[in-house]
Amino acid sequence: MDAADERAFRDFVAARSPALMGLAYLLTGGDQHAAEDLVQTSLAKAVTRWRGIEDPEAYVKRTMYHQQISTWRLAWRRHETSVAEPPDTAAADGTGAVDLRLALRQALARLTPRQRTVLVLRYFEDLPEDEIARILGCSVGTVRSTAHRSLARLRALATELTPAYEELTR
Repeated sequence: MDAADERAFRDFVAARSPALMGLAYLLTGGDQHAAEDLVQTSLAKAVTRWRGIEDPEAYVKRTMYHQQISTWRLAWRRHETSVAEPPDTAAADGTGAVDLRLALRQALARLTPRQRTVLVLRYFEDLPEDEIARILGCSVGTVRSTAHRSLARLRALATELTPAYEELTR
């Protein structure tokens, strides 16, 4: 790697790391350390092929998806993230949005890794179902049914999100 390629890679990492960390955080179910590892592994794979990569962000995201899929396919690497319950809050103290985010994060962490991955790819990354199917190596029907079941499970796990959802859709 010459100096120009190294500078381009460093610029990419500096510019896109926060967004990549956000995606990794969602893919790992809120596990900060696993998210950091996922980003670092993906960037390490990208740097070895940097010169031949046409779209670095797409390459790194695809590497993250594949790495996360490999992680949850290995049963011995599965673990749950323990989180504390959010504290009681006053009625109008401005923490309602934070409480909702914490509830959503806790519910996402309780989904299976495959369910969480499908929801992140579909609703956070806004990828079409056929692209998700290609990334996960399954059929479009599997993606649809997994997304449907995952949303139903998410609604069951985080019933406190229902009033907020109804307020948003009015």
